[in-house]
Amino acid sequence: MADEKLAKLREAVAGLTQISENEKSGFISLVARYLSGEEEHVEWAKIHTPTDEVVVPYDSLEAPPQDMEETKKLLDKLAVLKLNGGLGTTMGCTGPKSVIEVRNGFTFLDLIVIQIESLNKKYGSNVPLLLMNSFNTHDDTLKIVEKYTNSNIEIHTFNQSQYPRVVADEFLPWPSKGKTCKDGWYPPGHGDIFPSLMNSGKLDLLLSQGKEYVFIANSDNLGAIVDMKILNHLIHKQNEYCMEVTPKTLADVKGGTLISYEGKVQLLEIAQVPDAHVNEFKSIEKFKIFNTNNLWVNLKAIKRLVEADALKMEIIPNPKEVDGVKVLQLETAAGAAIRFFDHAIGINVPRSRFLPVKATSDLQLVQSDLYTLVDGFVTRNAARTNPLNPSIELGPEFKKVGSFLGRFKSIPSIVELDSLKVSGDVWFGSSITLKGKVTITAKPGVKLEIPDGAVIENKDINGPEDL
Repeated sequence: MADEKLAKLREAVAGLTQISENEKSGFISLVARYLSGEEEHVEWAKIHTPTDEVVVPYDSLEAPPQDMEETKKLLDKLAVLKLNGGLGTTMGCTGPKSVIEVRNGFTFLDLIVIQIESLNKKYGSNVPLLLMNSFNTHDDTLKIVEKYTNSNIEIHTFNQSQYPRVVADEFLPWPSKGKTCKDGWYPPGHGDIFPSLMNSGKLDLLLSQGKEYVFIANSDNLGAIVDMKILNHLIHKQNEYCMEVTPKTLADVKGGTLISYEGKVQLLEIAQVPDAHVNEFKSIEKFKIFNTNNLWVNLKAIKRLVEADALKMEIIPNPKEVDGVKVLQLETAAGAAIRFFDHAIGINVPRSRFLPVKATSDLQLVQSDLYTLVDGFVTRNAARTNPLNPSIELGPEFKKVGSFLGRFKSIPSIVELDSLKVSGDVWFGSSITLKGKVTITAKPGVKLEIPDGAVIENKDINGPEDL
């Protein structure tokens, strides 16, 4: 039955003119693995907590060379790659998420370019920036990147693969059934980075320039900056792959974690966990770290493994309903590739290297006085004594960036805030200070305005009379 399904699918895919032969064979191989049911189940009893040799504490890394020339030598072996395939739709934006304004009028992409520029300027190095786009973000990104033509940084863009969504009940590619617009296709997750880097020719270009490592990170993680300590360690120890992990908080219980399994370091995702052990997986006691998706990978090793077709990462089936049609997309994650590389390690990094902006509540954090911006680097305010950031929950009225910005005359001071929960039609004046635990609830049909200059500490506000 599976063979029959695959044969029919293969025939239909052969007729798709919109994608390359590489994409066709990559897609078919993913589907074949999926249909063969080679889902690798983890045997719970074989899971071990990784030692400090496998997940290295950041504080134990040697200080990098202070000499300018030595630092330049290290940097000249590095390329930075940002995952730029995501759209800002969840935050109500059109186009690539990386062009949302984060702070002082700068977008994610502006900050990334400024950071690498200042490194290149300071050390006379040539660290290039690569952006992996999807077919959703490609055209917009090309236009946006034009504004950096005069910067002292080489910028390369390439596309990750474009695979056809599969119509679930017939198991056929949607585009071959007439859905030829963008909705008929999907980008197959960031695990696709390795073949796409190779197929685009960018991998060989980097190797020809003497590059040895690529630092990969999500474009919306403001903490993912080049770290000389990590780069120095990897080059000296010849680690082919490094995943940055950081201590879990209750907000990260679903994040993948590193385990030692049958003598190798491996990423364990919640989807692989047997139902009976899900609560154990989410506990902070047993699994103390999670994957930040900041990855450092040796370029020659990528080439070797892609050429050998050895990167068989766990398949993540992602069923969706689009325009009333049930479709299936099969994806993979870059972090899951860790077990195929030699001398792969994790490094347990400070939380400051994980500052993603997934929602407007994250935007409120990074736009507030909790952070300052210097040379494109977002740095935490030393006046904040609590190592954790405040937890912020904003109601649906704040979900889209436009409405979020419209509801704040200026972003409140939150250096001494523990938690904030806002629900209903709430509007903030300017120069407001929030401290401790604050809850602000507007009653249905009532507009609640917080006046300019208000200082609110450890309070539940349900109407103007509570201010």
